[in-house]
Amino acid sequence: MSKNMLVLCTGNSCRSQMAEGYLKHFAGDKARIYSAGVETHGVNPRAIAAMKKDGIDISGHTSNHVDEFSDIDFDLVITVCDNAKERCPVFPSRARQFHQNFEDPAKVTGPEDVVNRKFEVVRDKIKAYCQHFVQDNLD
Repeated sequence: MSKNMLVLCTGNSCRSQMAEGYLKHFAGDKARIYSAGVETHGVNPRAIAAMKKDGIDISGHTSNHVDEFSDIDFDLVITVCDNAKERCPVFPSRARQFHQNFEDPAKVTGPEDVVNRKFEVVRDKIKAYCQHFVQDNLD
């Protein structure tokens, strides 16, 4: 039976979008993956580019507010930043909640290559987390 899974962060623009892409890749048909934010900031073009470099296309993703999914009974909820964990709504379901804070690459400033490298570093951390998460919680 496929599980409903939500990845939650502040703006649903970088970290949760990357996690959604990797979770869909690693989970296959074991889960329906959604991502949302406690705010919506649009999908960050640098997140799209960093994921594309690793062969995952998230260019069709949209930035969604968590309230849009209030009718879904989630089995698993992952918060990927401390702010979202603090502001995470209480889900009236049996959802198991997980938390892993990832640095926000969108907050990095400096030359383009430095900023892009930070997106790739965070992407790689999210990829490893998602791969292990699927192995530990969906197999």
